[in-house]
Amino acid sequence: MKPEAVDQSLLSETDEFDATPVSKPLPWMRFATIGLLSLGAVVSMIVVISGFVVDAAIGALGVALATTAFGIAGALIWPLIVPATGNSRDEADSKTVSTRPPAQGEPGRREPLFEERAQPVTAQQTGFAPGTAVGRSQSSIDEFPVGLAALDASGRILSINAVLAEWLGATVDELTGKRFQNYLRVSSSGSAGSGTMAGDVELKNADGHTFPAHIARRDVNIAEGGGIRIAVRQLSGERELEETLRRAEEGFRRFFDYAPVGIVMVDGDGTAVETNPAFQAITNMAEDASAVSFLDLVRDADREQVATRLDAARQGEYAEVPLEVRVAGASERVVQIYARRTSAGENGNAPDLIVYIVDTTELKNLETQVAQSQKMQAVGQLAGGIAHDFNNLLTAMIGFSDLLLQRYSPGDQSFGDIMQIKQNANRAANLVRQLLAFSRRQTLQPKVLNLTDVLAELSHLLRRLIGENIDLEIIHARDVGLIRVDQGQLEQVVINLAVNARDAMPEGGTLTIRSGNISFATPTQIQHEAIPAGDYVMIEVSDTGTGISADDLDKIFEPFFTTKEVGAGTGLGLSTVYGIIKQTGGFIIPESRPGDGAVFRIYLPQHSAEEMAAEIAAEDAAARPLPADLTGKDTILLVEDEDPVRLFAARALENKGYKVLQADCAEAAMEIVDDYEGDIDLAITDVVMPQMDGPTFIRWLVERQTRTRVIYMSGYAEDVFRNSIDGDQAYDFLPKPFSLKELAIKVKEVMGD
Repeated sequence: MKPEAVDQSLLSETDEFDATPVSKPLPWMRFATIGLLSLGAVVSMIVVISGFVVDAAIGALGVALATTAFGIAGALIWPLIVPATGNSRDEADSKTVSTRPPAQGEPGRREPLFEERAQPVTAQQTGFAPGTAVGRSQSSIDEFPVGLAALDASGRILSINAVLAEWLGATVDELTGKRFQNYLRVSSSGSAGSGTMAGDVELKNADGHTFPAHIARRDVNIAEGGGIRIAVRQLSGERELEETLRRAEEGFRRFFDYAPVGIVMVDGDGTAVETNPAFQAITNMAEDASAVSFLDLVRDADREQVATRLDAARQGEYAEVPLEVRVAGASERVVQIYARRTSAGENGNAPDLIVYIVDTTELKNLETQVAQSQKMQAVGQLAGGIAHDFNNLLTAMIGFSDLLLQRYSPGDQSFGDIMQIKQNANRAANLVRQLLAFSRRQTLQPKVLNLTDVLAELSHLLRRLIGENIDLEIIHARDVGLIRVDQGQLEQVVINLAVNARDAMPEGGTLTIRSGNISFATPTQIQHEAIPAGDYVMIEVSDTGTGISADDLDKIFEPFFTTKEVGAGTGLGLSTVYGIIKQTGGFIIPESRPGDGAVFRIYLPQHSAEEMAAEIAAEDAAARPLPADLTGKDTILLVEDEDPVRLFAARALENKGYKVLQADCAEAAMEIVDDYEGDIDLAITDVVMPQMDGPTFIRWLVERQTRTRVIYMSGYAEDVFRNSIDGDQAYDFLPKPFSLKELAIKVKEVMGD
């Protein structure tokens, strides 16, 4: 704060130092006084001793009488030793500022710090000089930890202790007789009372440096020519301490208010007494809220464990793992709680606590998404592995059924039995395709399509599927964009969603299918899906059925999960939808509440019309009629680790006239190639085999048989192993399970090129 000038009306700058002598006591008076005091002391001791000898009670009375007599004598004689300060001049010649309190109507009136007198008194006159009795007490007041000084009425220094002299940068002798106001820089504040005055000031020393101080003063009989007594306390250390405390408080307040985690001070009764903005935002607590119980801020189900954790913290027991709870209210925020006690408690009261809460809602959602993704991935890998093994078995079942059917005519009884075996094998193959669709390992044949045309073609089938008690509404937006999908798989998606909606509306209702365009300018998070920025085509399938509970909504895409009664469904409908959409590069978002029906929104990337035209031209160029003659005489190397599949394929090809070299692994095939002297026209190999896989073997083979053509067969989709094949290597793919006819057609197509 900028120093203010001192009100000069409070300070006197008048007379020079006046050394007019005053009356002194005569020497004989001093000797007489000392004698009388000595005599009184001796008599008192005699009375006391005699009294104690005679009786203890009389002795006590003697002590009292002696003490009283000694005090009266001292009071009568003391003025003869130390006369009153001042002189006997006519008081009319003195000009003294009134010391009366402020009169009514004079609020805030303050007394001057020092008074002016026309004829001030010197140190010799007051008896404060070193040779006087009072002067002899100088050594004792020098030891005081505060500054002390005696001034005359005009403010001249009569006596000063060494502490204050050191603060003012001079000696006691140098300061004696000087005006104290010469060392007064600024008066900051003051308070006046009857005969006293105190205030904060700034004093300057002899070097001109200032320091803060507080002065307490007392006027001693100013009207009778008395003086002023002051006590000075230096405030430099206090001001530094105050500044340090202020900065510490300011730093703590910044730390407290700007902390990204919630901080709350909880008293022994469990009341939140002080909170920071982060805590208020997390708990939706009003900034001016008071006397709020901390337990009321958490969900009812979590209050008991929160109370237990707080009680443990009050006992000094801290858990290594934070407590995770949900905040009360509609926000359903998830927080972690850390509690520490700030003291051991006093007077039997419970200790106060400082509680930190960390908002982990987003982290919890992310953990849920990761866990869901890992679970779906694990289930997908399991489903894909099961599907691969089943495809090998189904290939053998379907293939051998075809071989048996060649031996019987349609009118034979065995022909019908064999057809039943083949048909059930094909049904099993469809289930396996759904598993592969979920695991995203099925073989797709995508092409650019117009969604409006696909839904229009599918509408007749959908009406028959959902029944007459359910209304079907298909709403097309204008200029719906093109999508690149496998048409059969997209139709499967819509059919599965429609059947699922039908089962949710046993009493009837409305099934609505909408199409439209939607764009995301920035990456968008919708539930568990992070959708990149771009243009999409949306397919929305909604119903007015019973809806899906929140617990079931997290599981609906899992394979074999179903809410239907046993035997009513396989539990693969929605998992197949999920797999197809993800493999196509799209996203599916379910929304539902019990009693409000369900909505499934599918987002598929848009494609241009130029891409559609190019694909149509490529398909027309590649289109060729099925060969009528499936026989041949080429040499074929067949590599398959599954014996039933290898035996069926070998017999099927040999029946068509081909020469077949069989190997149950890649290493055995390498030996056959080294020993065979002729050319190998075609190599048919499984992709996944023990030790050396199919693509690795083919790389070895083409280095020795450069004209050999290649067909890969696998129970997995082509996309799974495509990256392991050399980019410049030509090959064809035959997915399992396949029939005898499909195998023969594929071989004829490859060898006929």
